[in-house]
Amino acid sequence: MARVLLFGRLADQAGWRDRRIEAGDLSTLRAVLSAADPDLGAALAGPGVQVAVDKVLVRGEAALTTGAEVAFLPPMSGG
Repeated sequence: MARVLLFGRLADQAGWRDRRIEAGDLSTLRAVLSAADPDLGAALAGPGVQVAVDKVLVRGEAALTTGAEVAFLPPMSGG
């Protein structure tokens, strides 16, 4: 079971920040989140959203070990 963290507008949109979800890989996790909340699924697939698995940014697919921490990070702004 992975610990899923949402930050910024993603957490605001979902109405939660921290959940535990069963998934063996990142694509399955995204599918589970999208099935539960299609709007959140679309937001997670949006431009600029980054994913960190166990505090390491990943691109594309990643396997999730038991107890993995998956953080979805919204696009950053600033100057």
